[in-house]
Order: sequence, then C-alpha cells, then structure tokens
Amino acid sequence: MDIASYNNHVAILNEELVCALGCTEPIAVALASALARAALRERPSHLSVSCSGNIIKNVKSVTVPNSGGMRGIEAAATLGALGGDPTRELEVLEAVQPEDIDRTREFVSAGYCDVDLAEDVPNLYVRVVAEGAGHVAVACIEERHTNVVELTLDGKPTVAAGMSASSAASKGETSTADRSELSLQSIWEFAHEVRLEDVDEIVSKQIELNQRISTEGLTNRWGANIGSTLLKSRPNDISCKARAAAAAGSDARMSGCPLPVVIICGSGNQGITCSQPVLEYAHDLWCSHEELIRAVVLSDLTAVHVKYFIGELSAFCGAVSAGCGAGGGICMLRGGSFAQFEATIVNTLANVGGIVCDGAKPSCAAKICAAVDAAILGCDMALADDNFLAGDGLVGNNAEETIRSMGYVGRVGMHPTDVEILNIMIGKTDVTGE
Repeated sequence: MDIASYNNHVAILNEELVCALGCTEPIAVALASALARAALRERPSHLSVSCSGNIIKNVKSVTVPNSGGMRGIEAAATLGALGGDPTRELEVLEAVQPEDIDRTREFVSAGYCDVDLAEDVPNLYVRVVAEGAGHVAVACIEERHTNVVELTLDGKPTVAAGMSASSAASKGETSTADRSELSLQSIWEFAHEVRLEDVDEIVSKQIELNQRISTEGLTNRWGANIGSTLLKSRPNDISCKARAAAAAGSDARMSGCPLPVVIICGSGNQGITCSQPVLEYAHDLWCSHEELIRAVVLSDLTAVHVKYFIGELSAFCGAVSAGCGAGGGICMLRGGSFAQFEATIVNTLANVGGIVCDGAKPSCAAKICAAVDAAILGCDMALADDNFLAGDGLVGNNAEETIRSMGYVGRVGMHPTDVEILNIMIGKTDVTGE
C-alpha cells in the first residue's frame, strides 16, 4: 500500500472514531443549541429549531442523555441551551447539572422551544435560532454532527466557544480524509499492514468505552433488554454472546445511559456493533491484542465503506453497514481469506440489506442483533464456500458492485420510503383508514 493511501486510511479512522454521549442526533440538536446560546452571550428567552426529517425521526423516541428521561427535540435543544458545554462537542451534555434538568422540564412545558420541519435541506440538518435581550443568534449544523456551517449574532458571523462557521465548513470541506478511495481490497491490505502504534490508541479506546456500556446494558435493565434476554437463552454460545454484546450497548444507549461511546459513521450504535462482536470472538478464539485491533480496524473501515454509498442518514438501517463490518472482522479472526471476507459482506447484504430505519429507539438493539446474526451466518457461509451468487436479487458480479447496488437502493430507492416513514411518525399520514 502506498503512503498516501495508508495515511488516508489512518485519517478516516481518526475522523470517524470520536466520543459521543448519547444518541448523536439529539446530541447534534443540543450542540447547535448550546452554540447558539454561546453566540448570544446569555440565556435565550426563546428557541426556534428547524430540523430535517431524519433528525426529527431519530430524536422523537430516543431518551436524551443526562435529561432525567426526557425525549424529543424540545428537550434536547432546551437542555443544550440551559446546561450544555459546546466545547465538548458530541459530549455537550456531559456538564449538565440537576438544576438544568429541572429547568428544562419547566421550560419545555411552558413552550420555550418551537420546532418545525425544514424542507429541501440535507438529511442531517439542525438550525437553532436563539433570541434574547433584543438580539438573535443562529447556529446551524449540516451533513455531519459537528459540522457547523452557520454561527451568527444579529446576522453577522461570530465566534463562540472557540468555534466559527468557516468558509471551508460551509462548503463541506472540513474532512481531510477521502472515503471514496476506500475499497475492500485496500481495507484488507491496510488491516494487515498497519503499524499498531498508528491505530492502537483510538481503537483500544473504542473497545474499552463500548465494552463499558455493553456491560451496563447486560447488567441492568435498559430499554427492552434485548442483550440480556439473548444472553440468558444461550450464555455459552459465541454467536449469541456476540449479538448480545452489541445489542446490550444499544439497549443502554437508546434509553439514556450517561456513558460515552466511540462512534463510527456518526453513530454510537454502529460504533458498538463494529467493535463488540469482534471482541467476543477474539476472546473466544484466544486472539492476541494485536489480532483484535487489526480485526476491529477492518470492521470499522468496512462499515465506513458500505455506509459511504448510502449516505449519512436514510431509511436504510445503519446497523446493516456495521454488521457487515463486524462480520468482516470475525472472518479475519477465524482465518478467512480475502475472497471469504468479500463473500461475508455479500452474504450479509443479500440477507438483511434494506432493513428500514424508523428512528432511534429501543428496538434499534433488536435490529443490531439481526444484522450481527446475518453477518455471522454470512461468515459461516463464506468459510464453507456456500455463498450467494451474482444475479441473486441485488447481488452483483463482485462485492464492490453489490455494495454500490445496496447503497443506491438505500440512498435513492428508499428515499420515498423515508418520507412515508416520517409522515407516519409525525401523524401526517393516517394509516388507520378512518
């Protein structure tokens, strides 16, 4: 692998693997709100929030962390304005105090925050207008959860909490890594050739933090308890332990557990799914630390590659992309060849490609379970040389073609589905026929 490609893979991991507290969509809302307050230089008297449909969908049913169990955009935005620390970015609500929670409940009930659907905007879009003392501050995030494209006070660009909306950010040029250059071949080569010191710190942190929330999900009652229910059924089965580890992290995270996670593809659920099943297999196979790190690197980059063709937020459940990654990492640990790694991805997509995303909520843990189960089956098939072949539905002539076909379905084909899902969730579409 040439040095430019090598450095690009490292840069992608450094950009993707960041800490976040809670589901990243309400956190993006809280961050924008906290930035707007910082720009205003005082507590706003009123907030107006405009969001894309996908943000509304992903915030509606998930518990806002450190909120005392509150849900929804109004709660996330209000808590961000009253108690958030924008310098912590995706951990913006880490600094929240009990009195902030009490005031947020009071303010939300009093109509402190208005929310409306923004049309013809990117899938990930949050714009907060904060008013107070005759001044108006605006903070807007687009495309990625920390990509601030607008930060103004009374219509003029400003700096708040050390941040500003630079011209580079407004053009979406803040990323230094080129995800379009990824391929399964380059990912396989990189995972085998990477110098451990270049990735060990960030990947070990991913494993450590995500293991902590997974353990919390298995130990205590969170959400629908998918992980612990799975583990009780077959506690000594490695495939069951792998699924349970990933699902349990989501159980806790979707229900407001205040433990940080390391995300991938802008999602904590995907970050957990990429790392924890691989960790379980590494333990079961008595793999070394280096073997584990290399397998998680493969998992992370595979998820990024598959997700790249789908887009940041869509009606295509991101657990499928992360499940592909986990399957690839498990295949590597089990001694699979590059061809078997490719087949694992194809077999997984042919099985669960197209699971719909109907927002962030406790049932995400069950979808993660299904995706990891399909990935493990896909790996078993690949190692036995029993694979889905070109022409089986959307399976293409090779793995890359299959990834692009599924990506097109998620990005373009499922766009009308995304609209209808949102309309049902916000009550705009009556499905009762009454």
